[in-house]
Amino acid sequence: MPRTIHVLTGCTAVGKTELALRWAEAHGAEIVSCDSLLFYRGADIGTAKPTRAELARVPHHLIDLCEITQRMDVTEYIARARAAVEDILGRGQAVLVTGGSGFYLKAYFAPVADEVAVPAEVRAGVQSRLERDGLAPLVAELRKLNPAGLGALDVSNPRRVTRALERCLASGRTLADLLADFAAQPSPFAAFEVRLCELVREPAELDARIGARVAAMLQAGLVDEVRGLLARGLKENPSVAGAIGYRETVGLIEGRLPEAELAPLIVKHTRALVRKQRTWFKTQLPAHALVPAASADVAGLFAAPVQPEREQR
Repeated sequence: MPRTIHVLTGCTAVGKTELALRWAEAHGAEIVSCDSLLFYRGADIGTAKPTRAELARVPHHLIDLCEITQRMDVTEYIARARAAVEDILGRGQAVLVTGGSGFYLKAYFAPVADEVAVPAEVRAGVQSRLERDGLAPLVAELRKLNPAGLGALDVSNPRRVTRALERCLASGRTLADLLADFAAQPSPFAAFEVRLCELVREPAELDARIGARVAAMLQAGLVDEVRGLLARGLKENPSVAGAIGYRETVGLIEGRLPEAELAPLIVKHTRALVRKQRTWFKTQLPAHALVPAASADVAGLFAAPVQPEREQR
């Protein structure tokens, strides 16, 4: 069997879950999640995680891996995804990756993380200095370590500055050298044929689906889910605590957001996310097929013609 990975992506609420299930059932495939929020146990309603019934239809991988206080990064994701892909193909099954989370998705087509291993003590030391002294001294040290300049690094962004400083300290190299090494890396999945298609809907239709999805989440108990996650340490994981649906609900629970504003705010933020996703898919992924959700054909999903990049939107 060809070593092929099929990837189905698309904006939030476009309808990827059901189409992925149908395609997997029709082609003897197993699903590998590419959604950075589905890793966490107990984060179900707010992430639109597949239900137990949906999970029972097709074997799924990389869902419910971690407790809410644990962190998953793209490097660990790649290692787990490669292992899952090799296992599935090794058993003679097809692979369907589905989701739309930024670098996790891009990892199937290009390098997304350098190979610098940052020791925990280095990371903790940089974070402690940031909290004690602020951002400016870290930027100053970074400039000393990079006399040729910092390139396009956003020196007003604490996360980007701390990560850059950590990597320089851990490797003893400049950002320019690290960037050159990174650019020369192959894709983590270069040994596979990767076929990509994107599920799309008209903006008005997608807006309506987002409104219905948020209403369904609240009806299903989103507020109670977030209360439970807070008790289990949700705030120790900024990636989840800051995700759309969770951060607004935390605001409600903590008395910073009136109940009447919860649903409209989640809808507003989700629609803004979809606009960003559209741009990201267009600019960060290779040219690929755009498949209208209303007429998606499971049999020929990955046979749809690839759209020239200039015509993708």
